Amino acid sequence: MIFLAYWNNHYILSTNLDLHTAMLSWTLTFLVIAFIAGVLGFSGIADTAAGMAKILFLIFLFLLVASVLAGRICGRR
Repeated sequence: MIFLAYWNNHYILSTNLDLHTAMLSWTLTFLVIAFIAGVLGFSGIADTAAGMAKILFLIFLFLLVASVLAGRICGRR
């Protein structure tokens, strides 16, 4: 089997079976990760994570505004 792969900033035309096997293993790895994410998404964990993300977003937004204001006040001196 001949296929085109992108490796180390250039394209390679390869017949190497090891590269094909590696790509297949990455595909299966991402399939398992997607399956786990789907299971967790249909449970209550997604709601908890979304609530925590909203709280953290507001905290970091407050810290951003505070640091911008502090930078403007201290920068004028």
